[in-house]
Amino acid sequence: MAETEDGGFITKFITLVIGDKRRWRQYKARVKRLPPNYRTAVEGIERYLMHFGSLDSDNAASLFEDVADLFEQAVADGTPIREIVGDDPVEFVDELIRNYAKGGYVARERQRLISAIDQAAGEDGTGR
Repeated sequence: MAETEDGGFITKFITLVIGDKRRWRQYKARVKRLPPNYRTAVEGIERYLMHFGSLDSDNAASLFEDVADLFEQAVADGTPIREIVGDDPVEFVDELIRNYAKGGYVARERQRLISAIDQAAGEDGTGR
């Protein structure tokens, strides 16, 4: 990218607001590949996050990527959208925001640890 007269200020500002453009484009490409109803749900979540999710660019990018992960996995598993977001989509997204605003990666890793132990102990509902 060519240097601008402002010393790249605009480019730095855009990166600060939306994060790494490559990550954003990859996320958008993933969302575009979702079936239409799942894509619509993710785009609704994205819109809400843009308005109400006051996160820094790294946390926001991670949150968007994790939402894409969640919905891609739901598609693969045949999980209905309502089973993902529940009866109150606003509460679902607000909880996501709370997790990411307070060291979201820690909460996410805690849940992954709990799930791994539950699965290993045969308590994951699969009957194993």
